[in-house]
Amino acid sequence: MDKIWRKGYGLEYPVSSPIMRVRVQPYATNTRESWHAHEAAQLLYCTTGVLRVLTPEASWTLGPYRAIWIAPDIAHEFHALGHTHTFSLYLDPHTARQFGPVCRSMKVSILQHELILSLQQALECTPSNAARFALIAPLLLDEFKNPPPSSVCSLPLPTDRRLRNICELMLVAPDNNATLEAWGTQVGASSRTLARLFRDQTGMTFAKWRQQLRLAEAVSQLAQGSNVIKIAEQLGYQSPSAFISMFKKSLGETPQRYLRN
Repeated sequence: MDKIWRKGYGLEYPVSSPIMRVRVQPYATNTRESWHAHEAAQLLYCTTGVLRVLTPEASWTLGPYRAIWIAPDIAHEFHALGHTHTFSLYLDPHTARQFGPVCRSMKVSILQHELILSLQQALECTPSNAARFALIAPLLLDEFKNPPPSSVCSLPLPTDRRLRNICELMLVAPDNNATLEAWGTQVGASSRTLARLFRDQTGMTFAKWRQQLRLAEAVSQLAQGSNVIKIAEQLGYQSPSAFISMFKKSLGETPQRYLRN
């Protein structure tokens, strides 16, 4: 029998379920959960705040009503960009095969959100709640098999050491306007070599990758309550209208509508 555990309460009870563990985890601003991996797959839902999820292949920025599927044995790291709460389901490897071996982002529907809240309420050490959990869990997992399309900002990460160094520096300073020539001097490679490697390893030009990074940063700041004028200024746009145009072209919605949805 698997065990369900709620962090903070220290309660455990057996439940016949493909869910091996449940974790409710708060993160203070700038908290980092360092690189790790586990045999169980993880379905992580950001209930409040903003969380950046890193894997060896990509970076995702999750806001409220956004989730990510982390396949078994995939190394990952979390950065809390604001005061954040998360809800995670850990699935046994057999069940995880239904969701695929590749990490992907998901938009959480209202029904899925309510089912998650119901699961949290059922995390008490009583027979009736254990029975309730056993009823809700299969429905929630079935809903996540075909989630609504997600516009979560994701960034492919290169494997080349020099490019990886550039990307990691830009992740913490998305307003950095250094050219590839300047980066090449810093990491010891020509701008032509770096440009070719960016296209080969990320499928994007350097300029496009930086735009995606800034888009992810914009989503993060919007979710934390920053206004469009401040975000446009911080990310180096000449005007709020230029920022809004970029945002709408990339995500199909204005920043305000994106947050409402």
